[in-house]
Amino acid sequence: MTLARPIIRLALPFALTAWATFAHAGTKALESQLDCKSTPHDFIAPLQDDGLLEKKPMRVEPNSVNAFRPTKGSTLTAYGFKVYALVAYQKDDPLFRQGKGEPIGDAAYGAVVWGGDDEVEQRVRAAGSDAVVHHVAPFVTAIFCKP
Repeated sequence: MTLARPIIRLALPFALTAWATFAHAGTKALESQLDCKSTPHDFIAPLQDDGLLEKKPMRVEPNSVNAFRPTKGSTLTAYGFKVYALVAYQKDDPLFRQGKGEPIGDAAYGAVVWGGDDEVEQRVRAAGSDAVVHHVAPFVTAIFCKP
C-alpha cells in the first residue's frame, strides 16, 4: 500500500489535467449564428474562448478569408452537417489576418461542411437563413454570410 500513495499523488494531477482538456472539447451546433445577423468576431471569438476552435487560422485566402479548424476532440455542426472549417474576416479586427489581395469586403463569415449542395441548401432554407450556399467540392459545401 505504501507504493500506491506516491503513484496516486503523481497520477492524479495528470488525470485531472487530461480530464479538464477533454471537458473543454464538445459538440456545438451553429445554426443560430448562421442566421447572417452576427458579426465575424462574434461568430469566431466565443468558439475560440470555449476551446472549440483553433486560435490561429489554418489558412488565409488572398481575399482575407481566414479558415479556422475545430480543435481536436470537438465537433461543430451546422444544420446537422459536420463542420470541416469555419471561415471569417472582419476589417480592422486583430482576430483576423489580412490576405495579399483585395479583401472580400468589410465582413463575412460562414462554415464549410461535409454535405452535398442540395441537401445543405434545403436545410439552410428550411431554417430561414439568408446564407449563401456554395459548392466547394463533391460533398463539401460552404454556408456563407455577408452581414
